[in-house]
Amino acid sequence: MGLLKSYYTIAENSEYEIVIRGSRFICSLQRVENEEEAKAFIQTIKKEHWKATHNCSAYLIGDRDEIQRAHDDGEPSGTAGVPMLEVLKKNELKYVVAVVTRYFGGTKLGAGGLIRAYSKSVSSTLKEIGIVERAMQIPVKCTVSYSASGKLENNLIQSPYSVIDTLYTDQVTFIIGIPADNVETFQSDMIDFMNGNIQFETGEAQYVERRLADIAEEDWEDSDDG
Repeated sequence: MGLLKSYYTIAENSEYEIVIRGSRFICSLQRVENEEEAKAFIQTIKKEHWKATHNCSAYLIGDRDEIQRAHDDGEPSGTAGVPMLEVLKKNELKYVVAVVTRYFGGTKLGAGGLIRAYSKSVSSTLKEIGIVERAMQIPVKCTVSYSASGKLENNLIQSPYSVIDTLYTDQVTFIIGIPADNVETFQSDMIDFMNGNIQFETGEAQYVERRLADIAEEDWEDSDDG
């Protein structure tokens, strides 16, 4: 995995089940760093659900989605893996693998029905577990006296920066996630705002996650839902 300034991914590894006309669709989502991990996860799900009718999969790997794969696992071509992949792409996710396990319920859905079912399985799971933005930031410790902490805290809450943690010792230390390009500007602004009564300590760059509210769904046209 590269070191993108920011990207979107799933909030956690999880699974979620929906039932459509008697068929069970179980979507399992996992963060992965490379194609080998994605393939291994798919095999794990296939072993777990070896009695299932299908275990369809899709994944996006690479900073620029260099590796995109979609597998129908016996469903009619283009009705499972590609719709799943499109939901991942529409939500701009990276380094994610999805497996949708289907236990056939006795009613055929038709090509259009399958496309909707597999895309809905992924989008419903994304809604259930959530999406986060992972942004590369440098943690900056801002230490002030207790008497000055309220003033600084109010400023930080209204700022665009993430408050990672707050430490209370003989002084108060706010740990703030700052994009690397903004560290010097941030420190200069804080020195002016606090009249010089502030100390800084910077750490190593790390990804900080922020949960997103909106999940995009794919609108599939359907003319043959049988």
